Amino acid sequence: MSKAIQAIRGMNDCLPGETNKWQMVEEVLRRVAGNYGYAEIRMPIVESTALFKRSIGEVTDIVEKEMYTFDDRNGDSLTLRPEGTASCVRAGNQNGLLYNQEQRLWYMGPMFRHERPQKGRYRQFHQFGIESFGFASADMDAEIIMLSARLWKELGISEFVTLELNSLGSNEDRANYRDALVAFLTEHQEALDEDSKRRMGSNPLRVLDSKNKDVQAVLVNAPKLSDFLSEESKEHFASLCKQLDAVGIKYELNERLVRGLDYYNRTVFEWVTDSLGAQGTVCAGGRYDGLVEQLGGKATPGVGFALGIERLVLMLTELEKLNNIRATADAYVVMVGETAEITGVQLAETLRDDVPGVRIQTHCGGGKFNKQMKRADKSGATVAIILGDSEVEQQAATIKYLREKREQQTVPFTDLAPLLEDLTKG
Repeated sequence: MSKAIQAIRGMNDCLPGETNKWQMVEEVLRRVAGNYGYAEIRMPIVESTALFKRSIGEVTDIVEKEMYTFDDRNGDSLTLRPEGTASCVRAGNQNGLLYNQEQRLWYMGPMFRHERPQKGRYRQFHQFGIESFGFASADMDAEIIMLSARLWKELGISEFVTLELNSLGSNEDRANYRDALVAFLTEHQEALDEDSKRRMGSNPLRVLDSKNKDVQAVLVNAPKLSDFLSEESKEHFASLCKQLDAVGIKYELNERLVRGLDYYNRTVFEWVTDSLGAQGTVCAGGRYDGLVEQLGGKATPGVGFALGIERLVLMLTELEKLNNIRATADAYVVMVGETAEITGVQLAETLRDDVPGVRIQTHCGGGKFNKQMKRADKSGATVAIILGDSEVEQQAATIKYLREKREQQTVPFTDLAPLLEDLTKG
């Protein structure tokens, strides 16, 4: 026997018992994005490697360590997309969607990063992203945060997530702060770990995000970015906070929140939870006003966020918010006898025409009545539609309720559609 081929480590199958959870979550994501007037965009999974090096930054963990990059047969360097914002900007530039226009866009699909797989964090993972372009004022920052807050409300997890908020200021603000931070870190270099020393020379703001407790102890006395913000940056951030206050969205200021990608400026935010162990970030984003121009377009402000669907499904499962998932079938047709088998298939097709929302499984493979009833129960259906020779003769079906204690009943074929319609509404 040949050796069985296994899935690649960190790239997981999503089996039927899980896909119904994903579908429910995805339906909420699509609906809420639509409620705010956002339109779907779909980008390729494979992009030019230069797109991510130029946008994310060459001195980042993603570009240095995590991207799936390869040369194709023409010798071009290609990469499986590690995130969606850069691809969305590239698509907008290429198709003339951005300059002097306002766009509200959303996307959903697989991303790829070669990192150590752990609970809720995989090498192939799926993201839902929101991106808006052409809005420079803080009301758009507030809108996308309000949109994300509504997702938690719709999913029933508002009480389990906390919004952390910060401003990185303008590029000039950050450059001034960078000089002061590097000077501070140089004075305390002996207390830094190797990763922080490396980042100190390439991307010093990322040192603020260090998970090393010794480094965090040093950073207690580091200069604060808020002290280097221009009046314009302060006003933008104050306006955002005022709008969040007005709609009752609570937040915590976190001056060490910098995000891991180089393209962010001004507003950055994360929704965090303690329901996922070490992987505490559920959703993150911010403003990236220079990215469109950086990728070859005309200067256009942008702001957005992304969330990991695996992590969200895991959180919802552990909080028992996905217990009432609709089963695969609403009704299961049990057919005993050759005449009943033909009639049952015809009846199921007619019911699918008459009640498009109903999901009907017909029994295949024959077998005795008890075996078919076990299959009906296993399908998760609410009712079994039972046909035998006597039912066919009467042009009626026996309805047996599988999930509640109710007397079975005989229903004429002509009355089955209204019964199933009521069933699906319930």
